[in-house]
Parts: sequence; structure tokens; C-alpha cells
Amino acid sequence: MAYLFSSESVSEGHPDKVADQISDALLDQFLAYDKNSRCAIETFNTTGQVVIMGEVRSSEYIDIPAITRKTINKIGYTKAEYQFDGNSCGILSAIHEQSSDINRGVDREDEDNQGAGDQGMMFGYACNETENYMPVTLDLAHLLMTTLADIRKEGKEMLYLRPDSKSQVTIEYSDDNIPQRIDAIVVSTQHDDFVQPADNSVEAQLKADEEMLAKIRKDVIEILIPRVKAQIKSETVLALFNEDIKYFVNPTGKFVIGGPHGDTGLTGRKIIVDTYGGKGAHGGGAFSGKDSSKVDRSAAYAARWIAKNMVAAGVSDEILVQLAYAIGVAQPMSVYVNTYGRSKVNMTDGEIAQKVKEMFDLRPKAIERQLKLRQPMYLETAAYGHMGRKNEVVKKTFTSLYHEEKEMEVELFTWEKLDQVDNIKKNFSL
Repeated sequence: MAYLFSSESVSEGHPDKVADQISDALLDQFLAYDKNSRCAIETFNTTGQVVIMGEVRSSEYIDIPAITRKTINKIGYTKAEYQFDGNSCGILSAIHEQSSDINRGVDREDEDNQGAGDQGMMFGYACNETENYMPVTLDLAHLLMTTLADIRKEGKEMLYLRPDSKSQVTIEYSDDNIPQRIDAIVVSTQHDDFVQPADNSVEAQLKADEEMLAKIRKDVIEILIPRVKAQIKSETVLALFNEDIKYFVNPTGKFVIGGPHGDTGLTGRKIIVDTYGGKGAHGGGAFSGKDSSKVDRSAAYAARWIAKNMVAAGVSDEILVQLAYAIGVAQPMSVYVNTYGRSKVNMTDGEIAQKVKEMFDLRPKAIERQLKLRQPMYLETAAYGHMGRKNEVVKKTFTSLYHEEKEMEVELFTWEKLDQVDNIKKNFSL
């Protein structure tokens, strides 16, 4: 029997994503001036207030308030009427030194045997539903959000848009797990109070709210959706759009109060948005604010890199890779593979996992080196997903009150490279 599956995304202005971006902006600043920095930075935000917490070990000092304000302003929180803006919010730093008990488990005289920064299990997933080997539900949910943000920043249409928004896409799948059609799209976007009531009565307020909602719904269907479709290159994905899609736009009827004023934000609270939209699995560890000695982040990237290359090489139409670590131990405790019965090789999942273990050096330092994870590459990951993104080299400029201006070439999303396909084909005789 056919079934429905949904994935959600949130905008860069969502309070949890504001927190993630601040944490990763601070991490990037530390790495720009000291590539060996160890960071575990958490951010909390609410009405007019940001609190930076966590542990850092670095040879450099950075201006935490300045970077925080710059990040908030870039997201779009620049107006006092939002009850949260980069120029006026209070910023409290509660950063302290990294625990020496943790550090002793990580550092080694031979850096290749650097231990994992914590225990835990990390998952990577890939499937062939889209050109970037991501679940189509999540890919479309992200595309809705990035396109809505583009419209807001261009300032030519939908001029009422504010930074906070969410999307959700529901797709019908066939019995054999093939996407058939989009069943429903949800878009909730924060907006200005752009229609004022005729008087102070409840009836007048409801009428104004209904006018605003009608305008936003019309614009989502007639402006946002066509722009989303125009960016889709895959005919298979485009064919999922149909005349019977159910649209739910601002289902509460009004969304003026939003962002950190409407809901507190915390680093690491959107881990499913960050990964695979509910497909595959998640070990529970968040990414943002953590340097690559934390396998929560680096091993999750490595697992995605392996899974994507395995699907691209033709090992399976869908694959899940789990890596597990113990704190202070370099080699993973286990390597697990699940092909969901969609494998194209005459091997069990256990045999495939053993091949993966033989082919890839999964020690934390080896992952760090292979994926170039000591670069200041993380702010770009902190909104619209860490996986399925474009691998590219960009120039980034870092400024500081305490150091010289620094311009660097940074390679983003290195775990999305299809650089192991030939090696995998050779090892699996494909």
C-alpha cells in the first residue's frame, strides 16, 4: 500500500538556526586564526538577549560580541520592532577552558592516533531520489526555505517577509519506495503586520488578519512555488508537482511575532533538519559549534561521504552507514551498513560493512585530514542542512580587533565530493 512521508526545514531566521549560526561563526573565527582550536560552543537566544556558553581551547582571542552581532544582522534581524536585533541585543559570554580530562583522551604524541573527542554513534545516509543523493522531501523543504530567503533579501516582492519561517513537504511513495507525487506543502512565514484593522474591535482585527493571510497564501502559490520549480533540473522531481497539492500557508492565521522574541533558540535543536529529514537514522549528536575533533560532527560527515559515494558507485539505491566511537579511542568501535534490501552487489550488509572498514581510514585525525575539516568552513553549514550541499571553493575574509585581516580560500562541504566512486567500483567489482 502506498504511504506518505514528510520532511521539514527551517529558515536561517528560525531561533534555533540563529543559535547554530552564531556558534559556527565563532568556531570559524577561532579556526581562521588558530586552526588547532578546540571548541564546543553553545548559543541561547531570546527576546533582546544572547548567551554564549561552552568550552574553548585556543591560542587566539576573538571578539565574541562583534562576531555575534555581525551574524545576527546578516540573517536579517536589524529592526527594533522584531524585539531582537543585532545592534541592540544584550550579549553574555560564559565561555571557559576545555576540560583537561577530555583533552587527555584526545591528544596523542602521534597525531594519527588522536582519540575521539567523545563516545557516540553517527549516521550517514544517501539515496538516489535526487541528483545530490538526498531524500526528495527534505531537498524540496530546503529549497522552499532558501528561495523564500532569496525573495526576502532581494526586497522586490513579498515585501512583508520577516526572517523566521518553516516549511514541510509530504510526498506519496509507492510500495517499492518510489516517490509518486507531492501530497502537501506547508509554509509558515513570519511577516509584518501589513494590514491594519479599521478599529479596535475583534471583528476588525480578524478581517485584517484574513486579508494578510489571503495575500501571503496567494504569493506563496504564485511567486514562491514557481521560483522553486524553476530551480529544479530533474524532470523526475518536477513531475512530483501536481494540481492537487494541498497548501497550508501560515495555518494559525497570523505569524507576526517570531524569531527569538517568539520562541527561544538553542544550538543543536534542529538535528533532523541538519541531516536527512527523518530518513535513515540519527545518533543524537548536534554539529554546530563543535570543531572536528568531536566525532559528533566529523564522523557524521565521513559517514555521509561514504554513503553518498557508495550509492553513486552503484552498490545500492539506498544506504545507511553507522560509525560508533569511544572517547579517547582512535579506531571506531563498529562500522554498520544497511542497504534496506536494495543492494546491487552479491554481498550481505555485514560483508559490505567489512569492505567499508578496509577501504576507509576512520580514525578521527584521518577523517579530519581527508575532508579538510580544520578550515573555517562551518558557518555555511549552519542553515539549510549540512548534507546535500554544493562542494565549492570560496574566498572568505576574517577581520578582528586583535589580529590582521585574513583572506582565505576555503573548500566547503568536502564530504559531498564524489571522489571515491572509482575506488568503490574497483573494490566491489562494479
